[in-house]
Amino acid sequence: ELPQLPAGTRLQRLEVSRPTTPRSVPPSPRLPLTALSPQTEIMRNEFERLAARQPLELLSMKRYELPAPSSGQKNDITAWQECVNNSMAQLEHQAVRIENLELMSQHGCNAWKVYNEHLVHMIEQAQKELQKLRKSIQDLNWQRKNMQLTAGAKLREMESTWVSLVSKNYEIERTIVQLENEISQIKQQHGEANKENIQQDF
Repeated sequence: ELPQLPAGTRLQRLEVSRPTTPRSVPPSPRLPLTALSPQTEIMRNEFERLAARQPLELLSMKRYELPAPSSGQKNDITAWQECVNNSMAQLEHQAVRIENLELMSQHGCNAWKVYNEHLVHMIEQAQKELQKLRKSIQDLNWQRKNMQLTAGAKLREMESTWVSLVSKNYEIERTIVQLENEISQIKQQHGEANKENIQQDF
């Protein structure tokens, strides 16, 4: 049974003491747990729990409990004084929470506005950087395209020159072969003429 506390505090006490159902978090099917590297001891323990498929531990509500003295300490003033001190601490904690909520309701909107303005400024800066990168990429693509077109024209010119030189070399070789044949024929004719002249002399 709850002690006699103010209505608001009793509602908060009921809300805080309401048990929660643990939810198991299965490992990601796409990325195995062994592929991740925990950075802290808490993360390492949590990964070990997930690997062992153990349920998530319940949130400890012991700090919110207001236990009465045990049956053997019903007449102990010190035990009752500790219970009263615990109750006062819990009430002070709830009062601080209420004060924080009031401060949040008064100043939270302005803080969020400032934060949103900061986010808008960050988005604008990121968009400017994105535009610069896109322009740089476009300029680089145009530069590469111009270089490729220039290189292509030069390659076609060099290919045409090579074809022309190969054709000229072929014509030169063909002419050389014809001249060699003519020289051979002339030498053969001169050799036969010399043989006839020698035969006539005898």
